[in-house]
Order: sequence, then structure tokens, then C-alpha cells
Amino acid sequence: MVVWNLPADFLPWIAALTWPLHGRLAWRLAPLAQGALFARGRRTVASWLRAAGLGADFPAYYYFLAAVGRCTRAIAGSLLRLALEHVGSGDRLLFALDDTPTKRYGPKVQGAGVHRNPTPGPAGSKFLYGHLWVTLAWVVRHPRWGTLGLPLLAWLYVRAKDVPKLAKHYPWTFQSKLQLAAELVRWLTIWLGRTGRPLWLAADGAYAKRPFLKPVMALGVVAFSRLRKDARLLSLPPLTRRRGQRGPLPRYGKQRIDLAKRAGQQRGWQQLACWQYGERVVKTVKTFLATWHPAGGVIRVVIVREEDGWRAYFCTDATVAAAGVLEMMAGRTAIEQTFKDVKEVWGAGQQQVRNVYANIGAVAVNLILYSVVEAWAWLRSEEELVARPVWDEEERRPSHADKRRALQREILREEIRAAVGENAQWQEFEHFATRLLNLAA
Repeated sequence: MVVWNLPADFLPWIAALTWPLHGRLAWRLAPLAQGALFARGRRTVASWLRAAGLGADFPAYYYFLAAVGRCTRAIAGSLLRLALEHVGSGDRLLFALDDTPTKRYGPKVQGAGVHRNPTPGPAGSKFLYGHLWVTLAWVVRHPRWGTLGLPLLAWLYVRAKDVPKLAKHYPWTFQSKLQLAAELVRWLTIWLGRTGRPLWLAADGAYAKRPFLKPVMALGVVAFSRLRKDARLLSLPPLTRRRGQRGPLPRYGKQRIDLAKRAGQQRGWQQLACWQYGERVVKTVKTFLATWHPAGGVIRVVIVREEDGWRAYFCTDATVAAAGVLEMMAGRTAIEQTFKDVKEVWGAGQQQVRNVYANIGAVAVNLILYSVVEAWAWLRSEEELVARPVWDEEERRPSHADKRRALQREILREEIRAAVGENAQWQEFEHFATRLLNLAA
């Protein structure tokens, strides 16, 4: 096994995430994370172990991944608390929720099934075989790099027709994506406890349904999402009783609101400034209050004009301004960039393990490392993170791949310092070491 000299501000993160694991296994998380950090080529578990020099002990690490998969809730809770302490969160906490598939191969991959492919491409199939992960991420705004998504926890969705095969080996019951999403939000509220700050959740339009919105609102979480253009909106209910009226006041109005007609009317539009995608923009919007059965009452509706047409968004808190709704929905796209980086930079879904809990553990390791690397780079300057050639003067924020390579270089620097010793002439060695680091990372 290769023993790395990890940076002092990185090792405590990995050590703090091991407490949910059994004492005889917890120490394996650090070398496994090191292997995933330095793995090259196809990011299988074998490449992780090869990069960390763990090939002789590979059966134990495959079993260890399953142990990680059974403890993902507690590990993700520790990650959330560490991130809250390290990353500035402002006066409210915004989280994003969405699902993403990972392609797999082979008929004996537990929990795998046929799912819709969100990115088929010109020649791609509309469906793929693999796993589908309902994922929760914390959306934060960096003072220099804009909005970032820190993935916390992903739960595996198994289709109802595939559950009986899995239930032969494990006590697995079917839960829809809406139910899994609601359980993720319930887990979030348990781990956050009494923070004293409002919890806001931005979700994809597919989650704007009663089975998800009702339990989320019962937990006191404010939900943001996209409205269907044919959503059955109703007017506001009366606030006063009619003479002689008995019983409670109605919760919904009686007049139907047609979104398409509202969007087609020329009156009522206004120019609104808001912060989206790292810049200040001016949008043409129309906002009003309505009642909607899936949300259980009054919602804030915001219709915005775009170049390709109009879109409608809503918020379950009617007091939130229209600019806040647009900013929260723009922040939700950070989770989509996170999915792309987790798959391309860390190789999520390439681990090629068959046990269902080993698959859950492998995805959890990828999410943990993504968030830990982002938190490690939070206070660092762009010059520390990006090694660009002299001729590249374009201003752009460091990518996640840049941050991962910067951490690799920092670990290699620690290794060289440990090998050279304190009494060596470091200034004379610096030029040579820098060249080696650039070649290696």
C-alpha cells in the first residue's frame, strides 16, 4: 500500500467522514480515496486500487465498498456538517434535487434497469441500461466563481418490475422517484436540525407533483420548480365570509387561470433585474399569485420571456419576490454541471461492480471526493488552482478538473518534501520538482 503525505487541510475531511464505519474498516476510506484521486484511464475500482498500491488486498476493498454503501446516509450527514462549517452559506440554504442515470453493462448488475436517457445525442438511444440516482446537492455561491453545487447524497431508484429480483437478496421495497426525493428532503431536515435559516429547495419540473410537494411543504421547506404550460391554476380564494356562510374558508378559488393566455397578453409585463449564471441580467417577467392543488394552496407564479418562448416557474412561498424565484431556478442548474463533472472527471458509473450496495458505495465515494475537493479549493486563489500556459490569458473560473489536478500537485509536493527532507536546499530543487509535478498532474 502506498502511504501518501496528505495536505493538512485535506486529511481531516476524510478522517471525519469515517466515524459511521466500523472501526476495523474505517481506515480503508483514506487509501481508497487516494486511489480514486490518482486513478487514470477508465475509473474502475481496479484502477483505484492500482493507483493506491492496494492490488494485493483487492477483495477486502470490494467488500469495503458495500460497507460504505450501507452507511451513505450517516457519511453524507457528516459531509454536510463539515461543509456548513467550512463554506459560507449566507442567510438561507438552497438545495437542488434531480436524478441522473449511469450506464452499465452486463445482465447481473443488481438494481440496474432500462431508464430514459436525458442526453441521447444525435445518434444516441432514447433509453439506456444502468442505474438511476436521485441526488441532493447543496447550492452555494462562491465570491469569485459564482454558483457551485456540492453533491451530498444519491439514492438508487429501482423500477417496480426490477424490485422482485433484488428483493430475493435484500429487504428492498419499491419507492418512486418522488418518494425517494421526499425521503432525501426528510433526511436533510433531520441532519440540519434547528439552523434558524430557511431551507429552500429547487427541483426539476418532473418533481412538481403532489406526492413530492406535500411532504416537503409539511417539513417547512420552500420549494421552487417549473410549471407545466397546461397546469390547472385557480384564482385566489375569498378572504372574508359571505353573510350567513358557515364552515372554513375555501382554500382554492373558483376561476381557472390559463397560463398560455396570461403569457400571450401584452399587458402586465415588467423588466426585472436578477442574478443568473454569474452575471446581472434583466428579464421580462409577469408575476401573480394563484392556487394550485398539488401545492395545497397559494403559490407565486413567474412567467418569463426567453428567446425560444416563455417559461413558467413557481414558489410555494407567496412572499418570495419574482427575482428570487428566477435566481433560485438558475441556481438549480449547478446540479446538472455537477452530474457532468462527477461522470467525466471522477468516472461515476465506470466502477463495474455488481453488488447493489457496492454500486451505492462507489457513487458515494465519487460524490464525497467531488465535494471535498471543492471545499478544499474554496479559499484558494485561481493562480494556485490553474496551471495555464503564459499565452492563455482568458478569464474564466477554474473547472472542477483544475481543482482536482491542483490537489494532486499539492499531494505530490508533500511527497517530495517528505522525501527530500527539511535540510535539503529546497530552492535549488524547486525548478526540477515543478517540472515533475506538471508532468505527473
